Amino acid sequence: MELTPSEVWSHVLGLVQERMPELSFRTWLHGTQAVAVHGSEILVEVPSDFHAEWIEDRYGDHLKELATRVTGQEVSISFRSASTSGLRVAPEVAVVQPPAPGATPSSPSATPDPGGRPCHGSLNERYTFDRFVVGNNNQLATAASRAVAENPGRSYNPLFLYGGVGLGKTHLMHAVGHAILERSPGARVAYVTTEQFMNELVRSIQQATTREFRQRFRQIDLLLVDDVHFLERKDSTQEEFFHTFNALYDAGKQVILTSDRPPKELPGVEERLVSRFEWGLVADIKMPDYETRVAILQKKAADDGLTLDDEVMDFIARSCTSSVRELEGAVIKLLAYSSLRREEINLALARSALEGVIRDGGARTAPRLTATRIRERVAEEWGVTSADLASKRRTRQLTVPRQVAMYLIKELLDESLVRIGEGFGGRDHSTVIHSIRKVESALEEDADFARRVIRVRQHLESA
Repeated sequence: MELTPSEVWSHVLGLVQERMPELSFRTWLHGTQAVAVHGSEILVEVPSDFHAEWIEDRYGDHLKELATRVTGQEVSISFRSASTSGLRVAPEVAVVQPPAPGATPSSPSATPDPGGRPCHGSLNERYTFDRFVVGNNNQLATAASRAVAENPGRSYNPLFLYGGVGLGKTHLMHAVGHAILERSPGARVAYVTTEQFMNELVRSIQQATTREFRQRFRQIDLLLVDDVHFLERKDSTQEEFFHTFNALYDAGKQVILTSDRPPKELPGVEERLVSRFEWGLVADIKMPDYETRVAILQKKAADDGLTLDDEVMDFIARSCTSSVRELEGAVIKLLAYSSLRREEINLALARSALEGVIRDGGARTAPRLTATRIRERVAEEWGVTSADLASKRRTRQLTVPRQVAMYLIKELLDESLVRIGEGFGGRDHSTVIHSIRKVESALEEDADFARRVIRVRQHLESA
């Protein structure tokens, strides 16, 4: 009998659950899923990098032993975070088949889908609308995503979601895919990162299969593309993506894109692509406010069967303010700490577990880095004042440190280009882009300048 990766992993989880404490199983293995097979290796997707490292260190050998027992052949297992896993458009549909009696164990076979049809397995099963917490920070993005799910290709096409890391852009994107597949199981849905799109393109050129590559991407109903800011200065990829976008749009197919910044602030991306990104709706997702952070923690606790009292949730919500991912990371660390010490979770344990990240009162151990602080430190290094950097004066004495300050604000805070410009006398985003590129070039060409910038950066990061 042939077993898919999901079936093998399901058998493994069934066996390990019988031997493992329920709390530990729910914390580390519940909700994990096998997403692909590469040779004799099963790729298992887990919620975070912390999960991947913990499971590999604590349970890796035992899980491998169980998988080998289930399949009847030598199998290895690798774990990858859902946020970083290398899932591909039209991934291999792999099966694991026990060897015939008396046969020598062999590697699992991998058979591509003959139609090149994108596999639904590339969507994360945890990323659905009912697991997404709506707050003031993401109301527009959520409403637009739901509208697209109900009327793909009609409501907002493309839908362009932007915001910082770990705020829920990918979650919403996958949620649309799940909703469309629930209503139309035969729909062709594909999720791909920009880097994966580029790698697929390069591979197709090397193997002279560009025709198949184009057919695969241009004959689908919903294309989900993550991190389009990585299109920067990749001319061939932009050209191919431009034509793929046009083909899908003209056919009335839905496209959803995500980025860390709005279309107009994508340096090195052709204007014709930027224009198309703005054809539909551009919606941002901001950092969650306190009430939303508490709601996220309550939702996570309910979904994962955790017991977190109000005092503990309040402590975490006031301490972790930058992203959803930071909140989830704090909960994971707290669960690990509780599991290791075999203690119930309470406020005292939470303070102890998260020591070094947060301290009494929920304040960071390091003062919060701000654009003002970066500007002041750069001004100090170059012997000018912070007010000088924000002035309209354009002397060389001010131009270089001003450019460095803009570069570091973008690097350390990931502020939007418009916000950065506002902090330097209302300069426009094109000036900020030019400044950042000048610094990037100087860092490669001038060792003394690079050492100086690195020294300032290290001071800011360690302060």
